[in-house]
Amino acid sequence: MLNSFIQEGVEVTSEIEQISEEKTLSIMELLFSGGTAGQVIIIILFILLFVAVYIYFERLFAIRAASKSDENFMNQIHDHVAKGNLQAAKLLCAQKDTPVAHMTAKGLSRIGSPLEDINTAIENVGRLEVYKLEKNVSILATIAGAGPMIGFLGTVIGMVMAFHELASSSGQAEMGLLAEGIYTAMTTTVAGLIVGIVAYMGYNHLVVRTDKVVHQMEATAVDFLDMLNEPV
Repeated sequence: MLNSFIQEGVEVTSEIEQISEEKTLSIMELLFSGGTAGQVIIIILFILLFVAVYIYFERLFAIRAASKSDENFMNQIHDHVAKGNLQAAKLLCAQKDTPVAHMTAKGLSRIGSPLEDINTAIENVGRLEVYKLEKNVSILATIAGAGPMIGFLGTVIGMVMAFHELASSSGQAEMGLLAEGIYTAMTTTVAGLIVGIVAYMGYNHLVVRTDKVVHQMEATAVDFLDMLNEPV
C-alpha cells in the first residue's frame, strides 16, 4: 500500500515537471516563435541593436579621448608665446591629439595676422573637430526612431495574420496559428521598443558628452585670443 502511494506520488511529480518544462520558453524561443514574418523583423531589429551599441561605444571612446585635457597646457603655450618661442608651442600642440590642441596649433600658425583672421581660422578648425566628434551619431537618432516603428510594423503584420486566420476558417481557427500571429505582434513590439530605448539613451548621452567638449574648445579659443591681446 505504501509503495503504491509512493509510486503514484512520483508519477504525479514527473507529470508536473513535464508540464512545467513544456510551458517554459527560453527568450530566444519566445522571440523567434512568431513565424517567418516575425523572425525577419526580429533579425532586422537585432542588427539595428548591434549597430546602435557599436556606434555608441565607438563614439564614447572617441569623445572621451578628445575630452582629455592638461590643465597646464594653455599655461605652457602662454609661456612659449611670451618668450617668442612659437616652434616649441607648435611642437607641444603636435604632441597632443585633441581638438583643443588642433585649434591652438591653427591659432599659432596664424600669429602675425589680424585677430579677426586668427579667430576665423580657429572657428573653422573647431567646426571640423565637432563634425568629427558627431560622426555617425545621427545614425543613433535614426535607429531610435526606426526601431519602434519597425516593431509596430511587426505588430500590424501579426494582427493581420491572426485576423486572416480567423476569416479564412470561419471562426474555427486553430489556436496554434492564432498564437503565431499574436506572438509576432507582441515580440516585435517589445524588441522594437528595446532597440529604440537603447539607441535613444545612447544618443542623448553622446550629445551631452559632445557638448562638454565643445564648451571646452570654446573656452580654449577665448583664452588663446585673450593671450594674444595681452599687452607686451
